[in-house]
Amino acid sequence: MNFVENAESYVFHLFKDRLSPDYIYHNFNHTLRVVNYAAIIAKEEGVADADAEMVILAAWFHDAGYVDGPTDHEERSAVMAEKYLLEKGYPADKAATVAQLIRITKMEAEPQTHLEKIIKDADCSHFAESNYTLLSELLREEWKLTQHKLYTDLEWCAGNRKMLLMNHRFYTTYGKEKLQPLKEANIASLQGIINELETGKKKVPKDKLNKKKLEKLDRPDRGIDTMFRVTLNNHTRLSEIADSKANILLSVNAIIISIALGSIIPKLDAPANAHLIIPTFVMMLFSTTSIVFAILSTRPKVTTGTFTRKDIDERRVNLLFFGNFYKMPLEEYEWAINDMMKDRDYLYNAMIKDLYFLGKVLNRKYNLLRITYNIFMVGILASVAAFVTAFWML
Repeated sequence: MNFVENAESYVFHLFKDRLSPDYIYHNFNHTLRVVNYAAIIAKEEGVADADAEMVILAAWFHDAGYVDGPTDHEERSAVMAEKYLLEKGYPADKAATVAQLIRITKMEAEPQTHLEKIIKDADCSHFAESNYTLLSELLREEWKLTQHKLYTDLEWCAGNRKMLLMNHRFYTTYGKEKLQPLKEANIASLQGIINELETGKKKVPKDKLNKKKLEKLDRPDRGIDTMFRVTLNNHTRLSEIADSKANILLSVNAIIISIALGSIIPKLDAPANAHLIIPTFVMMLFSTTSIVFAILSTRPKVTTGTFTRKDIDERRVNLLFFGNFYKMPLEEYEWAINDMMKDRDYLYNAMIKDLYFLGKVLNRKYNLLRITYNIFMVGILASVAAFVTAFWML
């Protein structure tokens, strides 16, 4: 089992379903940023794969507790992570380590082990981001919305400078050598803003406090790509589950029919077995009907496999679905894909359509499977009842 991928999917859906939209900083994008830095720092620090996995799992869960508010969210995140990992079969000692790594992300906590230092630096990696001032404005607006904390421009910049100068330091070699110089550049930038604010020469633009614009600043393509990847994986897994259920029914009913053809039907011509004809017919009828519906649920539907340049120009064809291009020459398909990649809206709309129609296919599969299971269940009951009645009337 890939615990990291499962954790990513779990946290993504947790935030999507339960996290308030007012958390415009502590959201999935922030978590993804911490995860990426955790992986980078662990690699640069030469950490073994098994230990790196625990750090990355801690990074995925470290802010999960925000779904129930900011107070003591680290403790709730730790408990949530440990419970989830144990349910998934993760070793208990490692799950406890992941929980401890999450607890160490408290701002006042002092890391002791190498792994604790890595997660601590990853969680504070935004101090070294080139867009640090914009990220801090997201946090400022989040605090205003969720905790009703208000700061003037000068108070906010001074508080940030104090945090970076006096209340924080990097612990890993990577943090000290790579992140610290970038953090110092941000400190200098903050000092410049403070000087201008104190002399009255500059004010922070008001549009930075506009919530929608702030959300747009923290909506990187990578986060969108992760959303599509996770959703597509979920669709694929559901399709595999549906096919597996259909195969089970096909196998069971095929066995029933084989047994009936081999053992029961050859004996029905005997007058002593005449009472078994109707029960056998009922069993065969329901088994055959179940097989037909199981096959219908797995039967693929293939489209024309062609498109025209006009279709591409008018953005009418989804190039991500094989059924729309499998008959096209390679040169035409390459041209169409290159044209699609130049248009961001066309590309994302194609991915959205792909997910939508996959969902339609899944709906059809599961509806047919539901009918198949109902037929099978009714058939079993009817067959048993028919056999019992036949023997009882002898």
